[in-house]
Amino acid sequence: MQPIVDTTATPSTLAERYRVLLGIGSSLAGVLHEEEIYAAIHRETIRILEADGFYIVLHDPATDQAQVVYWADRGRGRHSQIRFRGSESEVILTGRPVLVNDRLADRSLLVLGDGDSAPTRSAVSAPLHGSDGVMGAISVQSYRPGAYGTEELELLKGIADVASVAIQNARHVSELERRRAEAERILDMARALTASLDDREVLRRIADASAELLTADGAAVWLLEEAGARVGASAGAIGPPEGALFPLEGEIVRILLDDRESVIIEDLPNSGLIPAGTRRRLKGESAMVIPLVASDRVIGALSVGSARPRTFTPDEARLLLRLAGHAALALENARLHARLRALSLTDPLTGLPNRRHMEMHISQELAAAQRGRKLSLVLFDLDDFKQYNDALGHLAGDDALRAVGQILSGETRAMNLVARYGGDEFVAVLSDTTLEGARQHAARVADRLSKHPLLGPLALSISYGVAEYGDGCETVEELLEAADTDLYRQKEARKSR
Repeated sequence: MQPIVDTTATPSTLAERYRVLLGIGSSLAGVLHEEEIYAAIHRETIRILEADGFYIVLHDPATDQAQVVYWADRGRGRHSQIRFRGSESEVILTGRPVLVNDRLADRSLLVLGDGDSAPTRSAVSAPLHGSDGVMGAISVQSYRPGAYGTEELELLKGIADVASVAIQNARHVSELERRRAEAERILDMARALTASLDDREVLRRIADASAELLTADGAAVWLLEEAGARVGASAGAIGPPEGALFPLEGEIVRILLDDRESVIIEDLPNSGLIPAGTRRRLKGESAMVIPLVASDRVIGALSVGSARPRTFTPDEARLLLRLAGHAALALENARLHARLRALSLTDPLTGLPNRRHMEMHISQELAAAQRGRKLSLVLFDLDDFKQYNDALGHLAGDDALRAVGQILSGETRAMNLVARYGGDEFVAVLSDTTLEGARQHAARVADRLSKHPLLGPLALSISYGVAEYGDGCETVEELLEAADTDLYRQKEARKSR
């Protein structure tokens, strides 16, 4: 049989109080979560103090908001979200403990309980001290008047000091866990951003991640151009339209580009930071904008918006800034990849697609041709270009090739492709074009070349051969071979004439 212990006996000597407080401190030290620490403080307090009622209040001095985070009535504890002005509490306002023997309401002490609870008559309350001052209060209350004295007051002061340390430790642990969870979340998003090297896909992922991170109604990635800021990607119901161009005007531009600071806008429709014309094109009531910085230069911005009034916090700005760092890196990598890919697929002399690019393009067009779409190919060859080069020099030859490239680009529709095949040979891949249409296209090119101010007077001419997708001409190689055969047939016919 365990001995029966009177758990509400108040320690009477100073040594006993220290022993009790050490025991409470030891018990609370093992509790590391905020939600659990309040119940643990309650449990340890009612072991040594009479407490028909009990509560813990935490106070934010910056806003003067106090919140009852835990209270108990007749031993039944519960978490709470009761709020009031902290300056209305005598304990919080003065930072000193209060002992009341009766009539609690007259001393501005909080009285809690259910509707059927008996009124509490006496109480002792003590401040919870944090590193920046009073962080809240702890209170025990009784249904009978005169239940507490100076000994209980001193004991609760000691419990409050121990509880303050325990609460701060639990908050610190909660903050560490929150930041760890945030870091993992940001890391997952960063992995998703860098998983693609397609710049369009990366932009879409950045917009989606921004909206998801802050649970926003809209988000956008803004890219700087000479003419203004263009919406590279948009997400959510109130995201601005992709591709829209906005002028670089207003105080917000200076803050983002020069100061490189975040901007939080609580009342977007009436904000003086943004020009009226721009505001009218934006949706939502509140927004936050973060500069997007890469290689120590601002390349754009991230924005998130809310359809209803919302106060974005500095912590949320810090989160979006962390995402912006990863986003800028992912976007720069994608842009670098796009530039390298363009270089690998572009002829450096003429600026036209090269042979590799042409072969990739024609492979895609063959798939459409197999489904019934017309496809023709023209192979161009400059006549006697070697002699031209030898006579006038390689610089003149390069100028001639560039001029031919410009002519071919000017005569080729956007949906088609013209490429430098090699040396003085060029290829035009013509979709939705018959064999006759290909010959007409080639004839226009030859005519323009003969009238060119550089090439015409030097009598530089061009021959061509055409081929059309069909029986016996169904692969890249077969199309090129057929066009080459037609090209030399045309050359021979011209020589014989």
